[in-house]
Parts: sequence; C-alpha cells; structure tokens
Amino acid sequence: MKIIVMGYHDMGYVCLERLLSLGAEIAAVVTHADSAREEIWFKSVRDLAFSRCLPVYQPPDVNDPRMVGELRRIAPDIIFSFYFRQLLGREILEIPRGGAFNLHGSLLPRYRGRCPVNWVLVHGEKETGVTLHRMEVKPDRGAIVAQRAVPIGFRDTARTLFDKMTLAAAELIGDAYPLIARGTIPEIPQDHRHASYFGGRSADDGRIDWSKGALQIYNLIRAVTHPYPGAFTALGQKKLLVWWGEPDDSVVAGGAAPGAVIGTDRDGITVATGSGTIRITSVQWPGGPEIEARESGIAQGTVLG
Repeated sequence: MKIIVMGYHDMGYVCLERLLSLGAEIAAVVTHADSAREEIWFKSVRDLAFSRCLPVYQPPDVNDPRMVGELRRIAPDIIFSFYFRQLLGREILEIPRGGAFNLHGSLLPRYRGRCPVNWVLVHGEKETGVTLHRMEVKPDRGAIVAQRAVPIGFRDTARTLFDKMTLAAAELIGDAYPLIARGTIPEIPQDHRHASYFGGRSADDGRIDWSKGALQIYNLIRAVTHPYPGAFTALGQKKLLVWWGEPDDSVVAGGAAPGAVIGTDRDGITVATGSGTIRITSVQWPGGPEIEARESGIAQGTVLG
C-alpha cells in the first residue's frame, strides 16, 4: 500500500515516524518550507524524511496543476495529512483509491478550523483531543475514523497541551493505521448539529481586555504564551507583553477599575479585572528581555490598557 504523507510540525513528525515504525510504504512526503517570519520550535518533517531517504516535495501551492500531476504519477493508495497547512482540492482528494485522511487537533465536530489548541484554552475547556477523519472538500467535516481524548490541566499552556496532543496523535496513528491497511477501519459520520468552527489567530488577538474576568484573561495568557506571540496590554503608548499571570483569589479589587494595578510585591503585580484580580509575574517591554513583573517599574495606581 503506497502512502503519501503531507505533514508539518511535531504532529507531522511523530505520525510519519510512527508509520515508518509500522513498516508503512511511504512513497513520498509533502511538507512546507520553514518561514523566516515564524519561530521554529518544532521538529522537521523534511529532515526526518531525508534521514530515511524518502522523496520530499515542498510546493508553494500543493494544488498547483504540476503538483497534482506528480501526485497522480505516484498513484498513492492513501494520502495522510498531518498538520499540513493547505487545504487539499478535489483533484487531489480523488487520487488515492483508499481515500485521504486528516489528523485534526480537536475532538471533532467541535473546534473545526484553525488553531484549535489555542482556542480550547481561550475558552477554558477541560478536555480536547485528536481526531483522524476522512477528508472532504469542505474541511474537518468527513467521517471520524479514530479519536483520542486529552485532558487539559489548569496550568497547561498551548505548548504543554500541544506536547500532550502530539503523544496522543502518535498513539492514535499506531492504532488506526493497521485497520486502514486492512480496510477494516470504522467510520462514524460527524453530527454537524454539534459542530463549532474557529478561524486563524493573529498576534493582535492577544490583546488583553481587562473588563473580562480574571479567569478569562488567564486563559488568554496561557493560550498565547511562548512559543506563541504572547498576550499584551498597553501603558501609555508602550506595548507590554504579558508572558505569565494567574488569577489571585487572595486579593480583592475593592472597586478598582479594570486594568488598575492595585498591588506590587516580590511575587509580581496584581491587576484588577472585570471580575476578580490577576497576579502578573512575567512581562516584556518592546525591544527588551523578558523580566519578572516586579522589575518592570510599574507602580501601584497605574492603569493598564
């Protein structure tokens, strides 16, 4: 059974690695060239493929007719998409006789779309997971082949949660691939009534709205802290990145305006929110290093945002 793997990021790496360990015949790997504008903190699918002497393609547009023609020439039985960042057009989806399957980073049908690992944290979910599903032209809607749930801890960040999901993805592929190879994989149609969809996120989506509750603000901070662009607020004309902070139930806002700094001590700065307070512990001024919030020079009575 000839397989084409389209993959990127750690998810792509571990899933390709697991398929190879199972003796799958990988006819080619399609991946992305790394962007100079992006912090590359994850493993390289390309390097793994090179180390196993596999043919590698890095097309700017996977749906370019020349690339589609090359995929037809290879004539794969199965196409897997593991965190590949481009949608596959109908012409590609019709090539493999056994179908095309995508690994999505949520428990579908919830959190369809982009950046699910960030969105589940923004919304304070207690559980997420990974889903392998048959691909259709419309993204994230095809029948579910396999799922693996992942619990979300209170102090999970996008990075720690992604690491847990990556381990779950490797296990899922290890269980599902032998069934796909034998043609005995179960397929469960998604219940579209329970679907939710979220789009991509930009750095500007990290702006802190201090009128929201302390828990909501905390969820935003942990959703976009390292290695993502970070949550931020303003002090006058200066942007202040907030890399970490947690709700502080020991301090009462006492009617202070949202964004007001109501306390500073060796543990950080305490800020009033729309509901409760949050203790900020790690910040960064533009062009400077990340520092402890107590070293930021922000005084009690300052209003952020």
